[in-house]
Amino acid sequence: MPAVVSLQEIHKIYSSGEVPVHAVRGVSLEIERGGFVAIMGSSGSGKSTLMNVLGCLDRPTKGSYLLDGIDVAGLDRNELADLRNQKLGFVFQGFNLLARTTARENVELPMLYGKRKFTADELHERAMKTLDIVGLSKRADHFPSQLSGGQQQRVAIARGLINDPQILLADEPTGNLDSKTSVEIMGVFQKLNDQGITIVMVTHELDIAQYCKRNLIMRDGRLVSDVQVTNRLNATEEMQKLIAAEAQAKLSD
Repeated sequence: MPAVVSLQEIHKIYSSGEVPVHAVRGVSLEIERGGFVAIMGSSGSGKSTLMNVLGCLDRPTKGSYLLDGIDVAGLDRNELADLRNQKLGFVFQGFNLLARTTARENVELPMLYGKRKFTADELHERAMKTLDIVGLSKRADHFPSQLSGGQQQRVAIARGLINDPQILLADEPTGNLDSKTSVEIMGVFQKLNDQGITIVMVTHELDIAQYCKRNLIMRDGRLVSDVQVTNRLNATEEMQKLIAAEAQAKLSD
């Protein structure tokens, strides 16, 4: 089975000011369908730039990028936008939900920008089904201010899933969450991955990376490590441990 992502000698050079910035240096990488990959590295390592290339938000300066067999380099701006809408879903650290819009309406938004036009009933039905996947259909009519941080991130994940993407790209999805909520969100990602969705995640948290199947480490724009995760954490088991620890702490009080 061909890889859903294939990068060959990708470079990204920004010409800002007199000195060009070589953000990504010759990265070659394949990601198989159903993969669950964490990209890690310190600030300035190139991980965010690599994620932008994967998300077709940045064009590589040199090299080849095939997304689901499509050569990204040959696409114009409108074709790239269509490709992003059809093939990719995005989840961000800051949730990026519209404050005056309900959870359901936030989830519907990507459907409004695709080539296919949906009726109001189709939008509603599809959004509700997707919210149900992340366990939040009962909060569909709530506004972001009425939801916890974890619930807001679940809405953001549902929004990323609404167009049935080939890949879900998550940029520091637990960065604004406490430890327990982070485990909860990683449980959502593991469930989605078990259903066959390919997930690529940027994170600086080593424990979060242990929930993934594969860890990539960037340094100075280069891919310096690519390993399969051993002793992978299971979010369901970790949540049970946290609940047990909380119960024990209450008894101790």
